[in-house]
Amino acid sequence: MTLSPIARIRRFNRAVTTETGVLDQSFLGRGRPLGAARVLNTIGPSGRAVSDIRAFLDLDTGLLSRLLRSLEDEGLATVTEDPADKRRRIAHLTPEGLREYAAYESLSDTRAQALLDRHPHPEALLAAMDLIASALGRDRIEIVESDPHSAPAIFCLESYYAELAARFAMGFDPAKAARLDSDDMRPPRGVFLVALSDGLPSGCVGLKGTDKGYAEIKRLWVAPSARGLGLAKRLMSEAESHARAMGITTLRLDTNSALPEAAGLYQRLGWREIERFNDDPYPDLFFEKRV
Repeated sequence: MTLSPIARIRRFNRAVTTETGVLDQSFLGRGRPLGAARVLNTIGPSGRAVSDIRAFLDLDTGLLSRLLRSLEDEGLATVTEDPADKRRRIAHLTPEGLREYAAYESLSDTRAQALLDRHPHPEALLAAMDLIASALGRDRIEIVESDPHSAPAIFCLESYYAELAARFAMGFDPAKAARLDSDDMRPPRGVFLVALSDGLPSGCVGLKGTDKGYAEIKRLWVAPSARGLGLAKRLMSEAESHARAMGITTLRLDTNSALPEAAGLYQRLGWREIERFNDDPYPDLFFEKRV
């Protein structure tokens, strides 16, 4: 018997709607359906512009207005003009709305933990979820500037180092690699970029400033769940745009032949192979590009 791909997708959709309570009139038993609960969650403790809520949830203007009105009627949210721009409206949670937000967070965490606890291979389950979430949200992955010492940046870098250690025959120890000063990846010398999928880090790249007449691209990494979605190309393009804005005209990078997909990407993006330009013990391929 051959299982139809369409049938498998529809089975998945049914399982998700049942597990997440999409069909429940009272999502997580709090007295309102999932749509209103998601809007409340998206407003969050800090408040959020209505236009940002609509874009984030991909909601029709009319539907979002009705959901916001229902939260206002319950005394959970207020919608007011932005003092800095009267064309914008900002939604905030009331004290009661903040209590509901906290209740939803606790119940959702408990439900998620229960799902993991009853699965024999939770890491495999999480990997599958990451893959699906990245595929479904590919058009909403945003690339933002981040400090190299921020939590999202550290997560990406540690994931990158772990992958290199697994793929390089000699392993990988960042302490033995070429020295990388975080200040070289902060403005005005450089920048560190992180790709966020619904707030979770899914990739990174660094633009490292130097005093040698060129800057370097460092630490390009994409999470396995987000590969094949064009994210590495987007990260490289963003890094090049920042380089041009900083007046940088020449970029260099290095990689290892154990990462043929990386070398192939650079070649497709117009990088040309050059002679070794550093004494880092790990790379054996070197590239340059004029921007």
